[in-house]
Amino acid sequence: MRRDGAVSSPNPSQRTLPRGFRSPLLPGLAVAAIAVSSAWLIHLAVPVIPFLTAAVILGILSANLPGISTAVEGILQPGLTLSAKRFMRLGIVLLGLKLSLVDVAELGWKTLGIVVAIVVLTFAGTLILGKALRLPGDQPILLAAGFSICGASAIGAMGGVTRADHRATVVPIALVTLCGTLAIAALPALKGPLGLDTVTFGYWVGASVHDVGQVVATAQTAGPTALAAALIIKLTRVLLLAPMVTGASVVDRYRRRHKANAPMDRGTPTKAVVAPGIKLPPLIPLFVAGFMLMIVVRTLGLLPSSALEAAGIVQDLLLAAALFGLGASVRLRSMLRTSGRAIVAAMLSWALIAVLAFVGVQLI
Repeated sequence: MRRDGAVSSPNPSQRTLPRGFRSPLLPGLAVAAIAVSSAWLIHLAVPVIPFLTAAVILGILSANLPGISTAVEGILQPGLTLSAKRFMRLGIVLLGLKLSLVDVAELGWKTLGIVVAIVVLTFAGTLILGKALRLPGDQPILLAAGFSICGASAIGAMGGVTRADHRATVVPIALVTLCGTLAIAALPALKGPLGLDTVTFGYWVGASVHDVGQVVATAQTAGPTALAAALIIKLTRVLLLAPMVTGASVVDRYRRRHKANAPMDRGTPTKAVVAPGIKLPPLIPLFVAGFMLMIVVRTLGLLPSSALEAAGIVQDLLLAAALFGLGASVRLRSMLRTSGRAIVAAMLSWALIAVLAFVGVQLI
């Protein structure tokens, strides 16, 4: 009521919108939805650009173009943060529906062993490189997961178990996306000079390129046979996401418990229980358990093909929204100024997995 006794008129938006529709999340979520639609249209117009890669690029552009960047840092931030964190985990759960243990078993123990060796050696090598270059925080393990397993999805999963702030995943995701995008042009150009036949080229792409969409874009240049070979090898790498992330969770629990129980000084005995207020991460994060459950569902054939296709579409949409949100956290000037060592580590890791995969596929 105004001082003169008249009843003041409510704000039109408050009068017409219920409280739930005035959520601070809505602007960011709405922009993410628009960006996902735009990324899909870009992919349709230029199929060589993977859908998820287009989403990341749009996010990076939104964070660095004058005018838009102000909104990204302000009113859009809550919704974009939700997209980056929650949608990523939901998308990883649905990613499990792309994997059938039957298809993996058909590769044979030799091929499976080679793929596992490539992933483990790339992970260990990238982790060592990151440590040697003194990358900050969780960047070494995030880069290792992204380059060895399945790109941005693996970085999001590893960030979830190490409890890294979602902003800490920005540089690794930007770099793995950059290298994966470069692979779309670089690997087909090397097919002839390296003397690779169609199937071997597909194996090499599946064993060395990071994101599933980037694998499709790269392998399809050599035809459907190469694409089929690339996808089965790539999805076998994705299968390793669960054990690698679970292993990281076990190590993280041990480190946190050890830190919590460490004696304050030489005269203080080590406690047998975790100190109050120290919350240990779950042994198997819920979204990783969901990912493994979806693999079982796909392997047992519990869902019809129409449901699997629908789940695949939803998964792509969730991951695209998540990657747009993460891309919107990338400040190019800041990254180029402070992430020189991360760029070096990424390029060396990219070269490492390309060489290991090339040697490995010669043995298949």
